Amino acid sequence: MIRTRLPVLVLASCLAAGGAVAQTTQPAQEGGVLGRFLQAYVDELSGKANPPPGSERFTARRPEPFPPAPVTQPPYPFTDWPFGGASTIGGAAPNQAISPFMTAIAPTETGRFLVDNGVQVYGWLNGGFNLSNNTGKFGNQPAAYMFQPNTAQLHQAVLYVERVPDTVQQDHIDWGFRVANLYGTDYRYTASYGILSQQLLTRNRQYGFDIPMAYGELYVPGVAEGLVLRLGRFISLPDIEAQLAPNNYMYSHSMTYSFDNYTNTGLVGSLQLSRNWMVQLGLTGGTDSAVWNGHRDPGVQPSLTACLRWNADDSSTGAYLCANGINNGRWGYNNLQQFVFTWYRRFNARWHIANETLYMYQRGVANLLATGGDYASTPFASIRRNPPNQAVCANAGIANCRAEMVSTVAYLNYRVSDTNNLSLRGEYYDDMQGQRTGTQTRYVNAAVGLQHWLSPSVMVRPEIAVYNAIDRRAFDAQHRRTAVIAGADLVIRF
Repeated sequence: MIRTRLPVLVLASCLAAGGAVAQTTQPAQEGGVLGRFLQAYVDELSGKANPPPGSERFTARRPEPFPPAPVTQPPYPFTDWPFGGASTIGGAAPNQAISPFMTAIAPTETGRFLVDNGVQVYGWLNGGFNLSNNTGKFGNQPAAYMFQPNTAQLHQAVLYVERVPDTVQQDHIDWGFRVANLYGTDYRYTASYGILSQQLLTRNRQYGFDIPMAYGELYVPGVAEGLVLRLGRFISLPDIEAQLAPNNYMYSHSMTYSFDNYTNTGLVGSLQLSRNWMVQLGLTGGTDSAVWNGHRDPGVQPSLTACLRWNADDSSTGAYLCANGINNGRWGYNNLQQFVFTWYRRFNARWHIANETLYMYQRGVANLLATGGDYASTPFASIRRNPPNQAVCANAGIANCRAEMVSTVAYLNYRVSDTNNLSLRGEYYDDMQGQRTGTQTRYVNAAVGLQHWLSPSVMVRPEIAVYNAIDRRAFDAQHRRTAVIAGADLVIRF
């Protein structure tokens, strides 16, 4: 019970602390912290919001010839073409510059301390609903994240505490950190074996708590255009999409994203070689498993991450090539050997496309045809619920085989207005041995969604998506080949 309420409790305590300071040190502030918090939303909706003190730190950018931001937020969920493992070198994170909570506490002693030290406390609530032709429990799977058909879900209640290092300046070493607390149904996707994983692997709870990010950063200028070192648990580097709700084009996720690497724990270095090129190297303990979990998970072992990123001078084109979690590839909880290429192209002020192509494999995956789904002789016999899927091998007589998948997904985006983005998603996904989705089949997916910003802190995303399993039934507990899912979600930042 304590875990499930942690983000709310922390936010409440922050509000209470800020309110107490406001009453004792800022008696002239109308409405106190709560009043300013609510007024921040009113001001945003009416177009009267002003950046809070100190927010210039989060909107600065190196001048040209450093590449400019390719797009704006809103209507898009980011300003730079996505990459992982480091704060943007030479840029900032403008999406977090104005948070109603930070605006509310800015005049207080607590708020001034946080602002003076570049620390932000913020988060969001994300809930949604869907209507589907599926009817059974978890019947929308393997579509994600709205796995429960014809229902409403609290996907994410998130609280961040972070300091972003100042990578715009090139005069001194700077530091940062992030601790991200997540509660909701989406914990199922970020869960790491050995880190609060009993919620999913023992109890199969629909709602749970996770800390998908807990890391420190060190920015070192003077090494080419800058070096960022990140140590801790962090989101895996590749992908167009992201675990955290505000950072996506659409409410739903592609299958390409839903079944790949989620988090890594270790050290990654990101070196901006020039204004156009970045190289990244990392050493982690594998994927989605605690580094101290090697006695239970064969996938916990020293693993290499290596990425190369390129941006055009005007940022109209971006490319990102990554190999992630590379080791001997032995079947683990999620020991995915991941090779990813993402590509972005802005055609003009209204149109851009984002494309991702992915290949993954694991070796020595237990043969479902031989075991009949029994895990007694596997490393995961102790996992009572949701163990890693086995593979449908080509020969029923072999004990294990290599499980592979390949996919490609594209988002074509049209900027309808400053606050509206229309996204079209097309995807092909081949789960060759059924190890990722639980069904050995090829899939195609087509979806259309609107990202509408009511204000910088409030966003709604209606959509409709059609999924088809080409070779055999995969949806509604393998009773349907085709899933039609209409839904919408609401994101409220605080």
